[in-house]
Amino acid sequence: MNSPQKTVAFTVPPLIRKNTALIALSQSFTGAGMQLAYGLGPLMVYQLTGSAGLSGLSVALIGLSRFAVSYPIGKITDAYGRLPGIFFGLALALVGALTVGYSLIGGSIAIFVGGMLIFGMGMNASQQMRVAATDMYPPQMRARALGYVATGSLVGLCLMPVMMVLSDRYAAQVGMDPLAMPWFMVPALIIGGMVIVRSIRPDPKHIGMNLGHYYPGYEAPARKGGGEAAKFSAWTLLKKPRILIAVVCNCAGQGNMSIVMVLTSLVLSHHGYSLSEISYSHAFHSAGMFAFTIPLGKMADRYGRGSIMYPGVGISVIGAGLVAFVPTYAMVTLGTFLVGVGWAGANVASTALLADETSTAERGRAIGMNDSFGGSMTVLTAVITGPLIEFSGLPSTGLAAIILACIPFFLLAAFMLRNGGRMP
Repeated sequence: MNSPQKTVAFTVPPLIRKNTALIALSQSFTGAGMQLAYGLGPLMVYQLTGSAGLSGLSVALIGLSRFAVSYPIGKITDAYGRLPGIFFGLALALVGALTVGYSLIGGSIAIFVGGMLIFGMGMNASQQMRVAATDMYPPQMRARALGYVATGSLVGLCLMPVMMVLSDRYAAQVGMDPLAMPWFMVPALIIGGMVIVRSIRPDPKHIGMNLGHYYPGYEAPARKGGGEAAKFSAWTLLKKPRILIAVVCNCAGQGNMSIVMVLTSLVLSHHGYSLSEISYSHAFHSAGMFAFTIPLGKMADRYGRGSIMYPGVGISVIGAGLVAFVPTYAMVTLGTFLVGVGWAGANVASTALLADETSTAERGRAIGMNDSFGGSMTVLTAVITGPLIEFSGLPSTGLAAIILACIPFFLLAAFMLRNGGRMP
């Protein structure tokens, strides 16, 4: 897993450069909505229920939606192409955003739950954009391709604070709750993303099935059952130690981040910081998630997936400790930033590894499986975060995040002991 990827000089065709830029631009339009879900969700739940013990509900709903939709949407995109699945996801997200905004106007936690589930399913379905990116590049360029797409989310980071500042200043003037107003801005961004996606041609899956046409000299690795009707088995994939550890790394990074996202909003709100200040802190977290994905991807392509995946999980451990144990604005913001960087390394490297190990005809399901496991971890951690905060305080919650992020290292050590010290 740590061996560097074979270097072959391929020139990226203009068509693929254009498609990659369009996917990244669409991400920049739609990414702000997901940041709202993580940044404002815990505060919305607290306002609707008055219970800190339920503060993790919004993040749990995002995780549940990821668990529910990621594999089925992967199956759809494997069968019919990436673009139909992405469009379906964006349409769901649009409906969900309006529903979430209305839940505060109506004061209904039930409407909030339904809206957040719909929104989360839509946004997570649209994450097939990452699969589309890996389709269009040969193995030795896939991690950096994921980096290009993720970097597009940086523009969305600039939009979230703007929406929050507008809400702080003008929500009262229009008779709207400042937590609800941003959700009515999100549909305009989603529609912009849909318009951009319509310009992508041909479907990235078609490119992936014919890489040799776009990269002269490329030879696809021989794989049993790798054609259009490829049979997919998640359990067969997970029997491979390198894939199992990659999935566990992704789950650990996702679970750690879910705990920290809940902690960040509640810690800063508890210490009297405004919505705008909280949104800036979350923007730093999101910057950590996306600002370094291109260099991280290039290093994963050059030095191997494990060279980025394991340090990424390690960095997230440090970040979780800062958020939980050093609750000043500067240290919380630094901690949440480091958690974002760590998640980026684990996510980019594990996704690229799964793309390497699967054919185009099954890649949507494989990466969807990885996302589903990550979603289940988000649900688990989000559900336990609120009660941990309420009954044991912030330190115990931070400790839980740290222990969770250490699990991949225990698993790696067990494999290495069994194999005479060799990396899987």
